[in-house]
Amino acid sequence: MAQVRRLARHLGYALVWPPETSRIPLADQARAAGADAVITPSTDHIGILTLHAVMCVADVETVTPRLSFARWPAESKVDE
Repeated sequence: MAQVRRLARHLGYALVWPPETSRIPLADQARAAGADAVITPSTDHIGILTLHAVMCVADVETVTPRLSFARWPAESKVDE
C-alpha cells in the first residue's frame, strides 16, 4: 500500500480508503466519494467490467504496471 500512497501523493490526490468489508460496487463508492481517480496496486485488482464502470465516473491509475485510464467523456445532449 505504500506504493499506492506514493503514487497518490505524486499525482496530487488525497486517499480515501473504503471499508474492507464493503459490498458496494467500486464505481458507486467512487461516485459517492466524488473521487477524481481510483488508484489500484495492479491491473489484477480490477476486472474489465469494473474498470469500465469506474471509468464512467473517475480516472483509473495503476501502480504496477504504471498505467492511466482516463474517465469516459460525458455524453453531451444536442438539441435537434
